[in-house]
Amino acid sequence: MNTIPLTFNEHQIKMNILGGLVNNDSSTLDVSVILLNSMSDLLKPQIFDSLIQCNFRSIVSIEHNRENANIEDLAKKYPLIKFLIPLEESSEGQLINLAMSEVDSTYVLVLRDTIQFSKNLLPSNLAERLIKSNAYCIVPRLLDSGKNPAYGIFTPGNDGKKFAINESSTVTDGMKTIYPPDFIALYNREKFISLGGYDWTIKSPYWQNLDLAIRSWLWGEETLFSTTLQFTYLSDFSVPDKTVNLDYIRYYLKNELPKLKMETGIIKKSSFFVFLNHSSCGIMEAKRQFNEARKWVQKNKYRFKKDLTLLLSEWGVTYEK
Repeated sequence: MNTIPLTFNEHQIKMNILGGLVNNDSSTLDVSVILLNSMSDLLKPQIFDSLIQCNFRSIVSIEHNRENANIEDLAKKYPLIKFLIPLEESSEGQLINLAMSEVDSTYVLVLRDTIQFSKNLLPSNLAERLIKSNAYCIVPRLLDSGKNPAYGIFTPGNDGKKFAINESSTVTDGMKTIYPPDFIALYNREKFISLGGYDWTIKSPYWQNLDLAIRSWLWGEETLFSTTLQFTYLSDFSVPDKTVNLDYIRYYLKNELPKLKMETGIIKKSSFFVFLNHSSCGIMEAKRQFNEARKWVQKNKYRFKKDLTLLLSEWGVTYEK
């Protein structure tokens, strides 16, 4: 497996970039949009028209289909939209990282083309209020196509002696939540970059998402839930794949195993045997993964403001590894 990255744009990929004028109008929101595309082109004119009417500073559309012959025509029709077309296999987190480097607004709203779009997607007064919070990440209320809650609040818990994440349907505005489901959220761009963004060596969307989310909490940032920022899926939303694999191992090593000692993060050598119980790989590979994580934590030791035990205690949960 590749070396754990230290910066959000450490790994570059080959891509084509088309269009992308910046909206410098005085009424422009200090918010950009990153659009993750997965559907056909039929709805794109409607989506793009809605986004442009929202008066965002920049709009970046990530196109997964490099063979799409309509992209050049769309780029000509919508010069305000920047199209990113990866020319090699890339994870969504990795593409979000790259798109973050293409905008310069204070906040960035990550959306999918599987939600309903309108010109009132993010009203200016709501955008201004959310920006003033200065939170690292603001998670919207997400509804399914029947207007029922698709996700609730995610809180840390203790499943026996294992860290677990619980979901609650009881929500209030401004509540803390562990992570943004489906990557959909309003991110503080500067804090996102400072945190290192998504780890491109983790391929699983769930573990890649959770890796950055837990890291943000351990490094002193907060993710808050907003009941006033709301989006509705066009159809059924995807259920995350939580399969325990090598991606889980890397997430676990970077987030659950480190301890806070003398106000610095550390993975003790003696923790190897604790890790081995969580590892599904052979002992040689386990040692390699463990040593790689220890080096990463050592390089970032002053970034840690808490460890998992302290994080859970702040949420009223007792936890011992």
